Amino acid sequence: MTISMYEASVPVFAQMLGSLSSLLEKAAAHAQARNIEPSVLLDARLYPDMFPLSRQVQVACDAAKNGCARIAGVEAPKYEDKERSIDELKARIATTLAFIGGIAREAIDGQEDREISIPLRDRKLEMKAMPYLLHWVLPNFFFHVTTAYDILRHNGVELGKRDYLGKFM
Repeated sequence: MTISMYEASVPVFAQMLGSLSSLLEKAAAHAQARNIEPSVLLDARLYPDMFPLSRQVQVACDAAKNGCARIAGVEAPKYEDKERSIDELKARIATTLAFIGGIAREAIDGQEDREISIPLRDRKLEMKAMPYLLHWVLPNFFFHVTTAYDILRHNGVELGKRDYLGKFM
């Protein structure tokens, strides 16, 4: 049995973005219970040269929406990257979920050989859709979701593996 590109993308992103939204809910409850300004968590980093929590969430959303859009050959929505609250980040996740959920399975499946071009700061990365999904989008997406989890855990939010994995199936 083979797995489709759709099954390897949209449901995976949906599961983990749902998890990320739940992590943010726990962060809000943690901040409220301990009388911590939520912006302290949103601005927290694991190391000074790494993105803060808010940017980790933004980039995870971008990886999911841009990845699916490029594979499907559709235009991805542009986000302003101005979220400054947990509720705004959760809204961004919800918008991303709505966008990727609206991409038809048929638009992603069968696109394994679509040529993908990704503009980077210093170059353009070009590859076919299947390696793009498996070796670029998914690892980047999981890196940022995991880093968001790690930032929250490092800052005392009581989280575990079940929180990270979220609901699936």
